[in-house]
Amino acid sequence: MQLHCGRFRLDLDTPKVMGIINVTPDSFSDGGQFNQVDFAVAHALALIEQGAAVLDIGGESTRPNAVPVPLAEELQRVIPVIEALVARDIPVPISIDTYKPEVMRAAIAAGASIVNDVRGLQEPGALEAVVNSDAGVCVMHMQGTPQTMQLEPHYDDVVAEVKQFLRMQRDACLAAGIAHERIMLDPGFGFGKTRAHNIALAKALPQLLELNCPLLVGLSRKSVLGQMTGNDVDARLHASVAAAVISAMQGARLLRVHDVKATVEALKVVAALQ
Repeated sequence: MQLHCGRFRLDLDTPKVMGIINVTPDSFSDGGQFNQVDFAVAHALALIEQGAAVLDIGGESTRPNAVPVPLAEELQRVIPVIEALVARDIPVPISIDTYKPEVMRAAIAAGASIVNDVRGLQEPGALEAVVNSDAGVCVMHMQGTPQTMQLEPHYDDVVAEVKQFLRMQRDACLAAGIAHERIMLDPGFGFGKTRAHNIALAKALPQLLELNCPLLVGLSRKSVLGQMTGNDVDARLHASVAAAVISAMQGARLLRVHDVKATVEALKVVAALQ
């Protein structure tokens, strides 16, 4: 199984790790730590050394109740980081975490190879921003917006509804001309879901594999893990690694995480034992 993304062919026969780089002052876990170019680049190089197969760079927090970031500010945050990493000829693809078509286009032009969109390419112009490139895409499900998603999430059948959305957006990508081998899907843990919804989706990952696209899972340090363990966000390492391991065993191919080294080592054990 491969993901075609720009000049890269990401081998997903075994689960891989996507390292998170939040170039933001207000992300729920590491906001403010890497919101200068030099710090972000140093962190990115460290994540590659630790085994990250993809770097995911975001300039706008999507935590619950996050304040939207103006387009110009988001561009100012992420594009210099992408350009600096591309100039170093890093050996892994760069993913841009955005829902704004203008940021997608600028990031791809700067050298990003994957578009990771929490709104599933639903914004006007988002599909068009990707289709004319050779970038990979990750289509995620979210109910509502970051400002509303955790107020009162409701589903009649969360697994069926998330699966239907992902199928619909996958088909929209294909119809627009995005090749199948460029598409990943993400059920969107924590994005408009209660604890019960998240657990149901985690158990149902094999059902989502029926959509015949690689699955990306992002459970790292999320509030559902805090609800399970009682730990604050900075004390969820063990829970995050456990969630990544279970997700990989359930079929996830790319794990989006903050703690790269610990997750990479855990996944090596999973691969060896499977």
